[in-house]
Amino acid sequence: MCGCPVVLRRSGLTPDDASSVQACIDGMPYRGPDENGIWRDDHVGLGHVRLSIIGLSNGHQPLFSADESLVLVCNGEIYNHHELRARFQAEGAVFLTQSDSEVLIHAYRAWGDDFLQHVDGMFAFVLYDRQRGRLLCGRDHAGKKPHYYSETADSAVGSSEVKA
Repeated sequence: MCGCPVVLRRSGLTPDDASSVQACIDGMPYRGPDENGIWRDDHVGLGHVRLSIIGLSNGHQPLFSADESLVLVCNGEIYNHHELRARFQAEGAVFLTQSDSEVLIHAYRAWGDDFLQHVDGMFAFVLYDRQRGRLLCGRDHAGKKPHYYSETADSAVGSSEVKA
């Protein structure tokens, strides 16, 4: 039961935006008592509080693609991660962690916008494609894991909890 706060500001993150991501993390320690992390660039701030279940020693989030062009935070479990990992490794993909969530990065690379058709699980995620300047928020088909968001002309915010 992790938590994933996100802030996007098209005109550029402010110091208050960065503080907001930290405040969200501080406000939900029960969702991820094991560790937390924040990543940000000029326009996007991603946070994560983690309850470690898979990839115990090296599944710290946010997760990155090998070239760091993709950044991911995820709450939940990918049920078919073993099969997806084996497929991508057979095709030459390099995994940086043992986290089941990392397969989402490789699935996005392999199948683009249709990648969720190949993923089975209960999850909510935020994936930032830095090269395309694109932020994707999604969740499993049944909607078991929540992700709430709000959008304005210049910004978007989201989290695993409404109060965040």
